Amino acid sequence: MMAKLLDNIHNPQDLRKLNSSQLPELAKDLRDFIIDIVATKEGHLGASLGVIELTIALHYLFDTPNDLLVWDVGHQAYVHKILTERKGVFHTNRRLNGISGFPKRSESVYDAFGVGHSSTSISAVLGMAIASKLKGETEKQHIAVIGDASIASGMAFEALNHAGVTDANVLVILNDNAIGIDPAVGALKEYLTKVKSDKRLAAQNNIIKALNFKYSGPIDGHNLEELLSELRRLKKVKGPKFLHITTTKGKGLQQAEEDQVKYHAPGKFDSKTGELIPKEPKVEPIKYQDVFGKTLVELASKNNKIVGITPAMLTGSSLKFMLDKFPNRTFDVGIAEQHAVTLAAGMATQALIPFCNIYSTFLQRAYDQVIHDVALQNLPVVFCLDRAGLVGEDGATHHGVYDLAYLNCIPNLLIFAPRNEVELRNIMYTAQLGLKKPIAIRYPRGKGVLIDWKQQFSKIEIGTGVCLKEGKTIAVLSIGSISKNVTKAIDSQKKQIAHYDMRFLRPLDKKLLHTIFATYSRIITVEDGTIKGGLGSSILEFASTYNYKNDVSILGVPDEFIHQGTVDELHKIAKIDSASILQEIKKLQ
Repeated sequence: MMAKLLDNIHNPQDLRKLNSSQLPELAKDLRDFIIDIVATKEGHLGASLGVIELTIALHYLFDTPNDLLVWDVGHQAYVHKILTERKGVFHTNRRLNGISGFPKRSESVYDAFGVGHSSTSISAVLGMAIASKLKGETEKQHIAVIGDASIASGMAFEALNHAGVTDANVLVILNDNAIGIDPAVGALKEYLTKVKSDKRLAAQNNIIKALNFKYSGPIDGHNLEELLSELRRLKKVKGPKFLHITTTKGKGLQQAEEDQVKYHAPGKFDSKTGELIPKEPKVEPIKYQDVFGKTLVELASKNNKIVGITPAMLTGSSLKFMLDKFPNRTFDVGIAEQHAVTLAAGMATQALIPFCNIYSTFLQRAYDQVIHDVALQNLPVVFCLDRAGLVGEDGATHHGVYDLAYLNCIPNLLIFAPRNEVELRNIMYTAQLGLKKPIAIRYPRGKGVLIDWKQQFSKIEIGTGVCLKEGKTIAVLSIGSISKNVTKAIDSQKKQIAHYDMRFLRPLDKKLLHTIFATYSRIITVEDGTIKGGLGSSILEFASTYNYKNDVSILGVPDEFIHQGTVDELHKIAKIDSASILQEIKKLQ
């Protein structure tokens, strides 16, 4: 086997020893390396293939880690990791005790800022640049790489607006590939498309120039010679600078270029042909997101007041089914969670029924809007929080473990977590019948638990839990899909252990709780959210309010950040897997 250039590249210092004429060969080696590993280990593919030349150029010309480089979101940072002393452990990417799928300060000195959510890079880099100026480090470079989907977010514009009135030594590189996870949307995307084809527009009527940035581009982000030339020039330019490059997501793998949505994170595929490896055909439950998407279409077919809203997650939320059937009632607003929530609030004032689907971790970005624009006005927005609980390999930036706690303190807001697909369908049906309050419905990533999920709708009484199994001495109270772990844990306990699905965190079923506390001396609560502020905390508050002295044990996500691993591995770490639940039960027996 012929030696590859990449074999001898372990860090940027090694990279800088190469002649610039060797860099295209290195780019090919990196593409092959990433494709070979992601094909079997899985991960984010398309984004990193699209920035190989850019990443090489940045580490070749800039003095990283002394010069500070921040990748927005981080899906595209695999090449960065490989070139910064993590090539040998890249096979552990997104695995338990391995390296993170995103840049992470605690992992490497080359990761100047931890990322995972979008549109933070320009603010972070501006803060670093201002700090450098105050410390007298006038030659230090500060670079943010941001995509065309992320730059349309409000936070990115806030940072551009601020940077434009400073003399901070900042370089913003726009990686323009016209797609995030789904295709980019909005007026800015249309503007950027025009700029790429009309050089006069780039030179004259330029949004970025209007914000006092020195704009250059668009240039071909796969042309190393052109990239190196322009970056060398920009290194000498002081103040806020903006380089617009155009790239192809999935560059170098035909299938990834042709189906950029599917190959964003394709799962296992053949590294030689690029074809996805088909999974063994078997009858199994469908994903919760698809239950949501198909049920919404079913409901919307009979209720013309229903609309669907998502911030850039049409595919991930399965709102694409609604878009296909009702394009005029489906709104992808781009990476704009704050706008999505208040848009839904405005629609609700006009008697529409907005189903606002946002990943649990991303609703954190619109917390004020949930309180100020929705709950305070008691507007009946239906929040559908996908990816609730521990989501697995994406790690700490993406776990949806805080929603129960951060929503629990908001007046007027109903909170419901279905234990299975039928419950999800029924609460969606109930919500569109006409609630007087907003509701948050949270459900997990991945497959459900039922094959026969599409059953006739049934209205759910607000604020009611259900008894799944009666017992004698101990009652286990769960909320949401973690119920299946409880069921598995108590299967061997015959009639001793009771199991209750509380369903609603707000309002709690106090009538049911009084019965439970009067019947069982020992109570265990189980949730896949943080133990602080969620179901367990609410049960303790209830017990204190009504002066119950029962023993209450709380199982949930501990008060620390949980990193990447499979969902099963992370459940074990949090001690909410079936074996840990059973162990807790036996301690109390």
